[in-house]
Amino acid sequence: MGFDREHIVMLPMIAKGHLIPFLALAKQMQQKTGFTITIATTPLNIQYLQATISSTSSSSNTQSHSNNFDINLAELPFCSSDFGLPPDTENAENLSLKQIGDLCAATVNLETPARRLILDIIEKEGRPPLCIISDMFFGWATNLAKSLGTENVTFTTCGAYGSAAFMSIWLNLPHRSTALCDGYFMLPGFPDQSRFHISQLHHYLRAANGTDFWPKFYQSQFSLSTKSFGWLCNTAEEIEPLGLEILRHYFRLPVWSIGPLIPKDALKNSSTSDLRVSRLPAEKCMEWLDSHGSDSVVYISFGSQNTISETQMMGLAIGLEESGRAFIWVIRPPVGYDMKGEFRAEWLPPGFEDRMCKSKQGLLVHNWAPQLEILSHKSTGAFVSHCGWNSVLESLSQGVPIIGWPLAAEQAFNSKMLVEEMGVSVELTRGVQSVIVGKEVKRLIDLVMEKSGEGGEMRKKAGAIKVQIRTAIREEAEFKGFSAKAMDDFLETILSARQEHKSIIG
Repeated sequence: MGFDREHIVMLPMIAKGHLIPFLALAKQMQQKTGFTITIATTPLNIQYLQATISSTSSSSNTQSHSNNFDINLAELPFCSSDFGLPPDTENAENLSLKQIGDLCAATVNLETPARRLILDIIEKEGRPPLCIISDMFFGWATNLAKSLGTENVTFTTCGAYGSAAFMSIWLNLPHRSTALCDGYFMLPGFPDQSRFHISQLHHYLRAANGTDFWPKFYQSQFSLSTKSFGWLCNTAEEIEPLGLEILRHYFRLPVWSIGPLIPKDALKNSSTSDLRVSRLPAEKCMEWLDSHGSDSVVYISFGSQNTISETQMMGLAIGLEESGRAFIWVIRPPVGYDMKGEFRAEWLPPGFEDRMCKSKQGLLVHNWAPQLEILSHKSTGAFVSHCGWNSVLESLSQGVPIIGWPLAAEQAFNSKMLVEEMGVSVELTRGVQSVIVGKEVKRLIDLVMEKSGEGGEMRKKAGAIKVQIRTAIREEAEFKGFSAKAMDDFLETILSARQEHKSIIG
């Protein structure tokens, strides 16, 4: 497929879990087409993307410079203190729920600098960008694109099922407008058998009445996003057939499944050494994993922005020790404390970390660990996860079954799908207010780690999805997977829209 030189502008939500898929999408599109790609975001998030690009380039023995991919990083001026936020607050890390709401509300003000940026591009290039690819939370980009003579395409960095459920719940608030039967309710757009439970809703969603901030923000932005040219979804057709069917039917828009957007090296049938990066925590984790047998280690992580309560942390530690299973736990201070602050031994059973270290049963890694490298290691047999979509894709791309512990956003809906549709997960609990009992932790770890029975079946299904993911993104002379074809179809469609627009105004 040949392409003329075009320009695409991307507007990601200012959160790390969104920035990384946008960067991956930008790289993939640029390498396929040669288009100029501009990612526009706030100054501190630009710094984060620059560091990420440099780190990725260094680990793959290339020059650490963003121009390797011809990706421009454009700053959108943003002063957090203008919106009642602490200084230099440009993503959701370490913020309270109220502050996250203030940050979301503030993102609407990015429309003005985004308009200036695109007007500058039009002035320099003599035509508008081919399209604007915006986050599903930036519905305002739909009207922006129309006013500037281009198209807006919505990109959901989440999966299809989780995105559809999250949007339908916020747009309809069905748990408030319909009678609950033992806590269950039906969700518009979903089949009758896919009932949802009130406990799968974060407490701020449960309390939403349609007049407070959250429903107003989500409903205004999502309603605009459903009027965009179409949607790109970070998933594969083969692994989410129901979710994609729901998303297409409910919003009556074209949806291109162009994922998973994870590093290609992670999907090679090669040794995990190819993925290793030269950071001390990574080397320590790999050495520790090398000393354990195949499928013998439980990996525990709740993502970059989440943690659990003190009592839950204690219960999880007790259960891990009682299980006798080897584990790597990415641990940070519990809810209510500074997540980047010093970790206190009192949050764990007396002597726990010292015992785990001496017995080599457990490795506690504070704050950060090389997740994809750990999941790709032969010793990793299960993942206790918050079910954030990036983590789900990384786990399934390596054939690792999941023990779900959803905490926020659409994670409970991802967990529901993993259990009910894919059969690759069991759910330990939900949220940060539940009681964690050591014996239940041990029971579920034993269940998932067993070689036969339910655990063996989960591992078999996860292995099949691993193959489907690799097949979906394969692009060779004689073969193209569904995700590779979807990307081609999207590009051809958006280019055709450009030509139609030219003929109308010409």
